[in-house]
Amino acid sequence: MAIMDRFRGSSPTPASSTADPEKKPQYLQISAKDRFRPRIILMAVLVSMGGFIFGYDTGQISGFLEMPDFLDRFSDTTDPETGGPAFTNGRSGTIVGLLSIGTLIGALIAAPVADKFGRKYSICFWNIIFCVGVIVQIATESKWYQIAIGRWVAGLGVGGLSVLTPMYQSETAPRYVRGALVSCYQLFITLGIFTAYCVNFGTNSERSARAWRLPMAIGFIWPVIMGFGMLTLRESPRWAYRKGRIEDARKTIALSYSVSEDHPEVERELHEIKNKLDAERAGGGKHPWYEIFTGPRMAYRTILGITLQALQQLTGANFFFYYGTTIFGSVGLPNPYVTSIILGAVNFGTTFPGLYIVEKFGRRPALITGGLWMFACFMVFASLGSFALDQENPQSTPGVGYAMIIFACFFIAGFAMTWGPIIWAVVGEIYPSRYRAKCMALATASNWTWNFLISFFTPYISGAIDYKYGYVFAGCCFAGAVVVYFFVCETHGRTLEEIDTMYVLHVNPIKSKHWQPPEGDELPNLDNTYLTPGARGINKKQEARAPEHMRQEIVPACVEPGFVPESSGALR
Repeated sequence: MAIMDRFRGSSPTPASSTADPEKKPQYLQISAKDRFRPRIILMAVLVSMGGFIFGYDTGQISGFLEMPDFLDRFSDTTDPETGGPAFTNGRSGTIVGLLSIGTLIGALIAAPVADKFGRKYSICFWNIIFCVGVIVQIATESKWYQIAIGRWVAGLGVGGLSVLTPMYQSETAPRYVRGALVSCYQLFITLGIFTAYCVNFGTNSERSARAWRLPMAIGFIWPVIMGFGMLTLRESPRWAYRKGRIEDARKTIALSYSVSEDHPEVERELHEIKNKLDAERAGGGKHPWYEIFTGPRMAYRTILGITLQALQQLTGANFFFYYGTTIFGSVGLPNPYVTSIILGAVNFGTTFPGLYIVEKFGRRPALITGGLWMFACFMVFASLGSFALDQENPQSTPGVGYAMIIFACFFIAGFAMTWGPIIWAVVGEIYPSRYRAKCMALATASNWTWNFLISFFTPYISGAIDYKYGYVFAGCCFAGAVVVYFFVCETHGRTLEEIDTMYVLHVNPIKSKHWQPPEGDELPNLDNTYLTPGARGINKKQEARAPEHMRQEIVPACVEPGFVPESSGALR
């Protein structure tokens, strides 16, 4: 019983033992100045440029839909009120939404490509694909479907980068800034959206194709910076180690921590990587894709990641980003492009506090508070639009229109500080190394699926129920807070190995902040948990390939889930 208590984490012993130097790593003593060294900042800027590329492409399309030349060339109907050209819901939804279909496919393809060719060069490849998509769009004269296809191709690149950017950051960044660096992906998304709004504002008065072609052409700058910049960085140490390039992995870790290659922290991290890889190969080496559902506690984590990424979209943030110009034009504002810039500035500016919040207060409190805050803001926004705004003549209720903008800004601030950046950090942390690429691809694909559904169907839904659509997003925000409260463990300040252990041992998420890892031996985690042949991830062929001493240590099926033998010779 003592053994079981120990692995459940109920022991009163402290989380880190002062008697064991490996349980009290030196990085905990690093000053704030040393945490953000030039190399760390360079890595954050270059790798997070993948988020900027997505944000820029997202922000510019909302402006294009209102530009006169874009409407003249690609519209398919006439506005009954003005008599001018306009888009039907189907065409505008297709142009906006095909980017998300491309990102969905790109996210799924990115995992096997990155596992085979590495994270670094895969990132360069997806930047090239994005550039091809931009070329297809710029080259069109009057074919609307060429714009749509070009956005689909560009989406392939964005989808690949959306998986690889947080993956590379989580695998390469020092542990003490991992959450902030992964969250930089969302920061750069917001910067890209804001930049696109500003460029659109500068060109929207043009009556020629320059109004939309120039913003598209500027979009070449970001993938070029990222593609060439990645060539100056090193490969992910975890991928390099798995390919037998141990010294490369050692050097990368040492550079990340800014210490010598024989520093104890470097040895400690290499020791963790080696243990995971040795245990994986002892179990047969090859793992079928379905183990992301059948492995120990993997179905829980896989579904959780998919759900969190879906809920990030269902908060309704992209309702404003994709159709912000149109939305605020409908409430009678004289220049909706200015409103979009205001929203973009709020989105970008308030993401900076989010980088502090994720490391200061932890993941769970921030996500729960953010979900409830966004719920309240959307309730007010939807109520004002539905019951106070004069929808026949919005100019007659200007105060209501401005109040809606204020609460939209409050919502965006809450999203940018919590659900925007922190979801990427959580999804980058909860998976074990052997399944990380596949699971993150699935979770990110969920994000893009809902991104597409929202972008495509929003014109139809808004046309049917107007601002009552906001009540749908409000309900999803509340549901997000509930999901985090009951199902997400607090991972702030934990190593990736400890996070894996928390989920394998069924640590109660509500009490996870105070969970203390077992002291002394190797932490029990997915890679050193061996199951009965054929049960949840280990089949008979894998068992037969395992060494004899490992076959003797497979946990019987009758033991309580989460139990791990006190000693495991395979990990010694």
